Amino acid sequence: MLRPEERTKLDPTKDSDFYAFPRFVTHVDEGFIDRLTALYREILSPNTRILDLMSSWVSHLPEEMEFEHIEGHGMNGEELAKNPRLHSYFVQDLNAQPKLPLGDSSFDAVLITVSVQYLQYPEAIFAELYRILKPNGLVVVSFSNRMFYQKAIAAWRDNSDLGRVALVKSYFKSVAGFREVQAIVRPATTPSFLQMLGIMVADPFYAVIGKKESSLGL
Repeated sequence: MLRPEERTKLDPTKDSDFYAFPRFVTHVDEGFIDRLTALYREILSPNTRILDLMSSWVSHLPEEMEFEHIEGHGMNGEELAKNPRLHSYFVQDLNAQPKLPLGDSSFDAVLITVSVQYLQYPEAIFAELYRILKPNGLVVVSFSNRMFYQKAIAAWRDNSDLGRVALVKSYFKSVAGFREVQAIVRPATTPSFLQMLGIMVADPFYAVIGKKESSLGL
């Protein structure tokens, strides 16, 4: 799906070294977070099992919604330990080991927030997500235009925002059985002349959502 050169990073050192120290910062603005929380409120069901993949110290899930179990994953244990919504978590470098230590058909939804740009083998990860999802389970991939530039793959760095939306759609399409793949596109509202100066009024919001087919293929 991706050529070898498209999987490369400007910083080729181990991701585990890069994320060894916690970063207790917010990577997107409040407008982005509000939109994401509203999206979760709309499409997630309470009392279900959620995997927060590539997570951090904050959760964007609606505060009023309760879930049966929220499993967290990330690259820094200190960050994950600070996340109040996680019932449990594990640390794993998905670029070194894509196999998830989770059972088949064990989650109702998987959330990937502002992190998909770092996956070097997304087809392997999305195959794993399909495996661990229950029938009709959802994957919600959200992102803006921010990133750790040196750790994003070339296919992401060298793309436009809409090109990145298409790229994430292709990740879903690499796995037979994902259906109803749809995108939500809310570009930045900053006037172009301010963007040229590097001044951003608001983060753009993008989300790509896919659903695992039911056991009946419906």
